[in-house]
Amino acid sequence: MSYDAWIILTGCLVGITCGMTGALLILRKMAMLADAISHTVLLGIVLAFFVTQSLNGLPMLIGAAFVGVLTAVMVQALDSSGVQSDAAIGVVFTSLFALGVVLISFVGDSVHLDVNHALMGEIAFIPWDSLMINGVSYGPTAVWMLGGVFLLNLLLILIFYKEIKISTFDSAMAISIGVPVVFIHYMLMTMVSFSTVASFDSVGAILVVAMLIVPGATAYLITDRFGMMIILSAIIGAASSLLGYGMSIVFDVSISGAMAVSTGILFTAAFMLSPKHGMIAKWLRRKQMQQEQQQKASV
Repeated sequence: MSYDAWIILTGCLVGITCGMTGALLILRKMAMLADAISHTVLLGIVLAFFVTQSLNGLPMLIGAAFVGVLTAVMVQALDSSGVQSDAAIGVVFTSLFALGVVLISFVGDSVHLDVNHALMGEIAFIPWDSLMINGVSYGPTAVWMLGGVFLLNLLLILIFYKEIKISTFDSAMAISIGVPVVFIHYMLMTMVSFSTVASFDSVGAILVVAMLIVPGATAYLITDRFGMMIILSAIIGAASSLLGYGMSIVFDVSISGAMAVSTGILFTAAFMLSPKHGMIAKWLRRKQMQQEQQQKASV
């Protein structure tokens, strides 16, 4: 595959992986917790490096999953103790992320691990970091990692589809019929953590936040069906990557930045043009109601 094709494939995998996971977060009203996890997993990456002295993908995923679940547990504990949920997220988010930043300073220049790299990423370098087995290149490591996380997330959604759906819309009913609501919650947090750290090298945490939240919010405006929203969110994430890459070529700007802007463009289009929730559709319905009321008044 060509250099451009690897970049496009990586961007689409980020959009699909984060998009379908983000749709679940939007429905469960946990969008800001995704923002927190996408930053606090930096601590998990640093801790994994201290333990293994390697930036190998598997230890990073394990470290990220641990800190992601820890973030959710700490937020839930503070929320249960009376702290407002948004304040709880803010306290845990800043504390764990700041700890990760402090620990990075101990790494120094010995490895390519820094705050700017974790936050901004650089998708243009992805094709140069290949997976080598017995001297044979099998393509960018990021593609394999993202592909593996995508398949894992998809498998978990398919296996626990009914449980996720019921616990999302009616947790009380889910508990009454024996659905493991707590397990489903922390499984989702693990999926978010995996998706975030798998995307770090390619696009950085900032675009991960955009891909986790905006495609899901866009799909929410378009459909009211649970399964269709997950599918649409993945499609919108991939479309944002394609549109963003095209914009970056035309305007000679940051690829990751253009992809993040593209998510906003598609959201704005849905916000204006959605047949049910769009501003134009609402304006037309109001106008039609006013006309009907005037006709009734004139009779």
